[in-house]
Parts: sequence; structure tokens; C-alpha cells
Amino acid sequence: MTQDMCEITQARARHFARRVLAWFDDHGRHRLPWQRNPTPYSVWVSEIMLQQTQVAKVIPYYQAFMARFPTVADLAAAETDEVLALWSGLGYYSRARNLHRAARQIMGAHQGRFPESFDAVAALPGVGRSTAGAILSLALDQPWPILDGNVKRVLARHFAIEGWPGAAPVQRRLWTLADALTPRRRPGAYNQAMMDLGATLCTRHAPDCPRCPVRRSCRARRLGLVESLPTPRPAKARPRRRVQWLILRDARGRVLLEKRPPSGVWGGLWSFPELEPERDGARWLAEALALRCRPQGELPRRHHDFTHFRLELLPRLFLLEEQGCAVAESGNLYWLKPGGPPPGGLAAPVAAMLSEIERGDHP
Repeated sequence: MTQDMCEITQARARHFARRVLAWFDDHGRHRLPWQRNPTPYSVWVSEIMLQQTQVAKVIPYYQAFMARFPTVADLAAAETDEVLALWSGLGYYSRARNLHRAARQIMGAHQGRFPESFDAVAALPGVGRSTAGAILSLALDQPWPILDGNVKRVLARHFAIEGWPGAAPVQRRLWTLADALTPRRRPGAYNQAMMDLGATLCTRHAPDCPRCPVRRSCRARRLGLVESLPTPRPAKARPRRRVQWLILRDARGRVLLEKRPPSGVWGGLWSFPELEPERDGARWLAEALALRCRPQGELPRRHHDFTHFRLELLPRLFLLEEQGCAVAESGNLYWLKPGGPPPGGLAAPVAAMLSEIERGDHP
């Protein structure tokens, strides 16, 4: 038994939960869209959107998504392009693909009814232990613990747990604490309270300790470790990747888009054709797509950061001179008209470049 568990009696756990719940009742967030008449489906959609994304950014996406897909059956019946289009700009697009896959799995394996057992929910694509606990506790008040980034921060500070929370031994210790502290009465409100506490008071920078409901028992506060905990991820050089964007326009101002493979970076989204930076773009367009194009110059390079690498983008402009038969639109090629809607989801850098072209920023 760990030192933490030796010191957490049932009485102390109940006291901790009471303080957190009392604070939540007065100061927590109670009017978020997914808190109104919550169901496992609506909470699931919100929890997937909230992974690594701030509440303020999620709200309009959630509202648009639920308006279009009010039930799991509606989501399962949709085309992937439509799901990704509603996700455009939210990032981490594997979340949307997993959401879509899971909806179809629910329709097949669970006869269209969202499962209500922990093992079945945790087995859905893109869910896992913490998200399953959040869905079942917030929607059905089942007493499952959660351990999202906010909760990790609160627990790491309160119990002065050193070490990066993503490391397996530290994560096991945090899960043990989360499980011991989660009450059987009002577990959904408690879990929401812990997330709110981490999001509004026990923030990553400049936490508001004087207003914290459990400040008196916080070890990090007592030891002067609040600013140094949780321990940051060990520094690691982020590799760089470079790609050439082939931005091809025709005489009518249309821009050629290509659908990316279903997996990998921006999987299933629409982008510009890509090529290794050192290759001749005009030659590739002629050989691969039977297009005669004239280079029109390069645009300033830009970059986009992913979790594990930085992508350097080299946009190069081309003008279509003569159209061949291979350029006809297919499942993977699309001529986007000026001001027209895209055929599906767009990654944020692609959407930004198309907006620049639409405004006439690039000759």
C-alpha cells in the first residue's frame, strides 16, 4: 500500500469529496450544453471533443454536431466526409474518425443502444478508461473514477506526487488515488467538480490557491511545490518533416484538392496534393495527373505543430495550362470553386490557405 493510501482513510476521502462538491454546487459549471438533459451519447460526444481542447472552443462545434447528429443512429448513417467537415478546425481528427467508427459499432454490436457497462464503453474506439468513467458517471451517475489532465494536476499537487503523470508508475498511483476519492454518492457531480477545479482554479500557471476548497490539506501548497507540479514531460527534441504543397489553380480560379488516405496525418481530410520538397511539382502533375501546369512561384513557408513532430509546409503555386482526362473529379480529387463549400473536412492550415487565396492575397 502506498503512503498516499495509508493516509487516505474513508473519513478523509469523504471529507475531500464533501469539500469539492460544496465548492462545485456554488462555483462549478452547470450550464454547459452537454449538461442539459445528459445522455450517454451526448456526454460521449462532448468528452471526445474535450480531449486536449478547451471548453470555449468545443461549445460551437458540439452544438453544430449535435444539431446534425442528434442520435447515435444519425452519426452512424453519415458519410465520413460529413463528419470530418463538422470537425474541421477542432484538430486531432482521429477523434472524429473513432467517433464515427464507434457509432457504427454501437449500431451493430449493441443494436443501436449506447452501452451502459464500463467494459463495453471502454472498448469503443477512442474511449478508454477515463473517458468511459466520465461518460457513465456524468450521464448515469455510476461511481467510476476519471483521470483527465485537469484531475491529474489537482491530485499531483494535492498529494505532492512528483514525476511526469504520463509515466506508468505515476499514472498507476494517480489512478489509485482517483479511485479511493471518488464517492458513491453524486459521483458524476464530483467528477465534473474535479475537472472544473483543475480548469478554473488549479490551473497550470498561476493557480488560485486561496479560493481552492481543499487548500488546507494540499501538500504542494504546504511544501511550496505548486508551481513545479505536475512534473513536466521530459524534454525531447521534436523532429521536423518538410512537404511541398502543390497549389494548382485553373483559369476559373478553382483550386485542386486531394483527399488524404484514411489514416495518418489529417487522415480522410481534403488538402493540396503533396510532394517531397526537392521534386519537380510541374513534372509530377504532368506525369501523375496528366496536367500541363506553369509554375507561378513560391509562397512563404509555414509550419504546423503536431504532438510528436513539426510539419514544415512549402506552398508552391501552379496555373493549369491544359486539362487532360485524368484531371476529372473522382473520389480523391475535387476542384473547389471560389467561395464554394469544401467536399469534406479541411485541416486548419489548408482552410487558412484557401481563405488567403479567396481574399486574393496571392496573385
